[in-house]
Amino acid sequence: MAPTPRHLTLAASSTFPAPLDHPAAAQDSLWRKLLEEAESAFDSEPNLRALLRQTILDRDSFEEAVIHRVASRFASDFVPVGHIVATFTAALAEDPDIGLAFRTDINAVIDRDPACDRFIEPFLYFKGYHAIQIHRLAHHLWTQGKQDFALYLQSRSSDLFQTDIHPAARIGRGVFLDHATGFVVGSTAVIDDDVSILQNVTLGGTGKEAGDRHPKVRRGVLLGAGAKILGNIEVGEYARVAAGSVVLHAVPAHTTVAGVPAKVVAKHQDEPYRDMDQVLRELSYRAFSYAI
Repeated sequence: MAPTPRHLTLAASSTFPAPLDHPAAAQDSLWRKLLEEAESAFDSEPNLRALLRQTILDRDSFEEAVIHRVASRFASDFVPVGHIVATFTAALAEDPDIGLAFRTDINAVIDRDPACDRFIEPFLYFKGYHAIQIHRLAHHLWTQGKQDFALYLQSRSSDLFQTDIHPAARIGRGVFLDHATGFVVGSTAVIDDDVSILQNVTLGGTGKEAGDRHPKVRRGVLLGAGAKILGNIEVGEYARVAAGSVVLHAVPAHTTVAGVPAKVVAKHQDEPYRDMDQVLRELSYRAFSYAI
């Protein structure tokens, strides 16, 4: 007799295999931790059991789980969830770095968001995490010449999350998109590894110029809420752009800028992307003395 499919066993019962019974969980601490958190939520919140089964407990790896969760949010009557799952799975097979980015990004949330101490929260709910992962699929499709599907995913992200990231934009790993609402990224923008970005940030052009016309944000940068960085300019490594600033010129590495237009207000050797200090309480307005 053939074994009963695991998802049918789960449907008939309020229990499920222990985390270490899942394939690869014993060797994968992140996947094991997510399974343990899902088990706890399954016991404490019966209303979420179907969601937990479909997105985590019926899956065999962290990467598969992320794909199913993101696909379930981006599917529509015209593009069913299975189509997105199949496309995402194929992309991951062609570019395993996508799966590594899944992991690095979720660890970034836990490391930098003081309101979050469980992996299950960004995995299930955080639109910033989901918007970045769907962009990874859209970017892969764009580079493969599948621009129409890539643009569909961009449009859905804009509809669902109010994030508008052009599929051609290049985004590294360990990117923390906090809150995400109002995030706009132009087609030639680049975001390197280990960058933290608050809501209502724009990486845009300055008009109708053609060619390479959008910002390059280097490693370790913090972009505060409402910051606007405009033009083909570089925000150097470990720089900080204070909330509400408008940046029109290059920002040197290890520099804090603030204001409209932004000016240099401090030099530092800390890690802004991890500190997440975007309001500069320690600085007075008299510090706004050096134009970039």
